[in-house]
Amino acid sequence: MCRWVGLRRGRLDPDRLRVGDALDFWRVEDVKLDSSIRLRAEMKAVGNAWLEFDVEELSEGRSRLNQCAYFAPKGLFGLLYWYALYPIHRIIFSGMIAGLTKRAEGTT
Repeated sequence: MCRWVGLRRGRLDPDRLRVGDALDFWRVEDVKLDSSIRLRAEMKAVGNAWLEFDVEELSEGRSRLNQCAYFAPKGLFGLLYWYALYPIHRIIFSGMIAGLTKRAEGTT
C-alpha cells in the first residue's frame, strides 16, 4: 500500500468498479449496478469534465448503451477548449462506443 497522496491509483477489485476507484485518468463518482456509471476527469483542463454511461433495456436480450460527455468550462479559455476539441472528442467517444459494443457482442 502506498502512503503518499496522489500515488495510489487503480482499483481494489479488478472486476467491479466502486465509487472512488481510479480508472485511467477518471475517478468513479457514481455506480448503479447493471445500469449506469459516472466518471469525473482527473486531468488538468480549463473546466471540469464527466463521462456517463447508461444501459437502457430494450427487449429480452437487447440493450442500448448511452454515453454522454459533460464539460463545465472555466471562463473564456474553457469555452475555447471545448469548442476547439469537440470534433476530436466526438471521434474518440464514437470509437470508444464501437469498441465497447464489439467487446459486449464478443466480436473482438
